[in-house]
Amino acid sequence: MKLGLHISNFTWPEGAPRLGAVLGDVASAADEAGFERISVMDHLWQIGPIGPPEWDMLEAYTALGFLAAHTKRAKLLTLVTGVVYREPGLLAKAVTTLDVLSGGRAILGIGAAWNEEESIGLGLPFPPTKERFERLEEALRICRQMFDGDETPFEGTHYRLGRLLNSPRPLSRPRPPILIGGGGEKKTLRLVAQYADACNLFPGPQLQHKLDVLKQHCEDVGRDYDEIQKTVMVPFDLGEKGEKAGEIIATLTRLAGMGFQVGHGGLRNVWDTKQFEIFAKEIVPAAEAL
Repeated sequence: MKLGLHISNFTWPEGAPRLGAVLGDVASAADEAGFERISVMDHLWQIGPIGPPEWDMLEAYTALGFLAAHTKRAKLLTLVTGVVYREPGLLAKAVTTLDVLSGGRAILGIGAAWNEEESIGLGLPFPPTKERFERLEEALRICRQMFDGDETPFEGTHYRLGRLLNSPRPLSRPRPPILIGGGGEKKTLRLVAQYADACNLFPGPQLQHKLDVLKQHCEDVGRDYDEIQKTVMVPFDLGEKGEKAGEIIATLTRLAGMGFQVGHGGLRNVWDTKQFEIFAKEIVPAAEAL
């Protein structure tokens, strides 16, 4: 099993003047510790489960470009981009740029978006749920087409593109992987079965049920369920002195037994890079052995 570091809180002790330097140190430490990927949220305000909207937040793709320069191995992605925040042609270009400049380490993480308050506050579009999912499906088709180098015009209900030129092409082969976040059973997991290389789910008592639903969608559309990488959010709570490392390993063991291949998680006080020593010595080797 592989580990992903999810950085969702940028309100750190030294504040904005040192945010760039500290973020670079965090990324380098995670990369060296063996984290297989590093992700950020695609939000412009902080979200409620973490803190008030006024807390510091970085724009996702600018931040990922910065992270690319401070890492050598880790894959880079959003968990996840809200489809209505960027026109799909621009989104495909941003992910392609990240892939080229990082040496082929970009993943497109995408979903239907949910933060209406943020969207209204900053003047971003936030259509009804049905339309957001329609736009998500069209965006998935557009991004795959641009990643594949197919310049054929696209005529959809919500998006119309005249020439899907994308030069340079991504370095990832056959294309940058596409991860769809969310566990909606009727729409989200169906889109995973049709278009995605990976899913990302939240832990909970319904987790096995979500996998079963995804498997049924794969059967319905003729997709090999085993082709889809299963990723899941995992709380990386080390405790005050790393005493909970064993609990993290036990959780990863249980999730690996369910078929999950990547655990994404955040660290409390991620700016304290000494924590990564515990991951490098204990948790990453144990996870990779699963």
